Amino acid sequence: MRMPWLENYGKVPHSLDYPDGSMIDCVEKTAQKYPQNTAYSFMGKRSTYRELMSRVDQCARALAAMGIKRGDKVMLCLPNIPQTVACFYAINKIGAVAVMIHPLSSEGEIKFFIENSGSKLVVTLDQFFKKFDLIRGETALPDIVVANIKDALGAFKRVGYTLTEGRKNPKIQPREGVIIWDEFIKAGQSYTGEYCWHGKADETAVILYSGGTTGTMKGILLSNLNFNALALQTDAMSQCLVPGKSMLAVMPAFHGFGLGVCIHTMLVGGCECILVPRFNANSYAGLLKKLHPNYIAGVPTLFEALLKNESLGNADLSCLMGVFSGGDSLSIELKKKFDAFLKQHNAKIRIREGYGTTECVTASCLTPSHLEKEGSIGLPFPDMLYKIVGVGKTEELPYGQIGEICISGPTVMSGYLNMPEETKQTLRLHEDGRVWLHTGDLGTMDEQGFVYFKQRIKRMIVSSGYSIYPSQLENVVDAHPDIQMSCAIGIPHPYKMQAVKIFAVPRKGVEDLKKLEEELWEYCRKNIAKYAMPVEIELRSELPKTGVGKVAYTVLEKEELEKRKNVDS
Repeated sequence: MRMPWLENYGKVPHSLDYPDGSMIDCVEKTAQKYPQNTAYSFMGKRSTYRELMSRVDQCARALAAMGIKRGDKVMLCLPNIPQTVACFYAINKIGAVAVMIHPLSSEGEIKFFIENSGSKLVVTLDQFFKKFDLIRGETALPDIVVANIKDALGAFKRVGYTLTEGRKNPKIQPREGVIIWDEFIKAGQSYTGEYCWHGKADETAVILYSGGTTGTMKGILLSNLNFNALALQTDAMSQCLVPGKSMLAVMPAFHGFGLGVCIHTMLVGGCECILVPRFNANSYAGLLKKLHPNYIAGVPTLFEALLKNESLGNADLSCLMGVFSGGDSLSIELKKKFDAFLKQHNAKIRIREGYGTTECVTASCLTPSHLEKEGSIGLPFPDMLYKIVGVGKTEELPYGQIGEICISGPTVMSGYLNMPEETKQTLRLHEDGRVWLHTGDLGTMDEQGFVYFKQRIKRMIVSSGYSIYPSQLENVVDAHPDIQMSCAIGIPHPYKMQAVKIFAVPRKGVEDLKKLEEELWEYCRKNIAKYAMPVEIELRSELPKTGVGKVAYTVLEKEELEKRKNVDS
């Protein structure tokens, strides 16, 4: 195995020692070392590591009182709020498995997640409860714990929230199978049985969902080691994490980037997570100016939005020690613009691009702090091996040749939940005796070990950093009783980089196309997650076909590009 990049690491160690315990074990060690450090803050209210451990323990007792045992699946459908952090580590503490899903998932997706994972308990927010209630008769819905943002606020802000945002949320009445957060925690206080389980490194701890090569949603099985290795590797590779410093944690907890880097890595490192439940350019800019965080991480669209935000004109960003981009390709032009923006606002660092997949939790490659190459996604993390192979093959290609990016190392998943064939296609034993993750991405490596991402092998739309699989959307649209077939493509978008457009062919006999289009929009809103919702729907009498009769989506993509060129000119 060629490893030409070792001489370029500078002060970064080539290899690390990893703990044999669980995620909570690592965070508890940090809490013992820095009990008074702020672990997280939320809307102005700070909590120390000692307080975090107390809340995790309370939540673990409550889960045990609900009958959750080692190996059981507990679904978290939550944004970045304190209850998410407490629940996540409490699930780990009792040896259960955290199933993380997008709060904006549709009812159909939620039903699939519940049935696929076999979750025995769901924890969600009051504002998302209706979706779970709507599918109650369609699936064996487990018990639901309903949290409220006001429960995590200080007294003054709690009143303000109740009178403003809180008024929009439904009041949930406790009933059989529906437990309010306060009652959930209270029930755990009287629990006297065993509830702590000291998990091992290789035990499954988390399931994150991602689209498959066929568009089918897949549950990615990730272990304690995967997350702990990521935390230690990110710390070593970044060369800038310092206990007591803060991360503006806006990347969501259901995403490997948010959960693995913005939360777990920070808490293992003794840093503060400033929890941000949703991204809004103006409020995010306000937090940057008011709280002076030391680290920010996000997808390219976040940095694009900050460049356009006028309120940052006189902001002093000298507080920044690390700025990290991932989740999608950072264009050379955007990097140049944001580096200039950082310099203009007194920051002494430049934006650093990473690359990874959810099958490795998140990033496994990052631009070094002391060395960068234009267009490169950087060097592999310590103990992470990269190689470029021929598509569909296992033999390594010469430097500079384009092939499939393959990854091996301690953050690689153990497989996909209940999908042995997909697992077999993605995790392959090579001639060198190692198991390699075939990413489905094309790239190259130069003689210094720098990796360059080119494009995806599989058909996929990336919008604001979210991976959207066209075939998955087409399956939804095709299920409409008045639709014969459909095709989803990505179209250029000034803010999201790409957005979804759906072409659909009505069934024979459908005459009122205006009515059908209105019904289709409503149908999509009910069955497609908000981040994947189309921005355009076009009804056509037929769709272009390939020689073997498949829909020629590339023809539609070219049509859309030409249409936009003509408009621009």
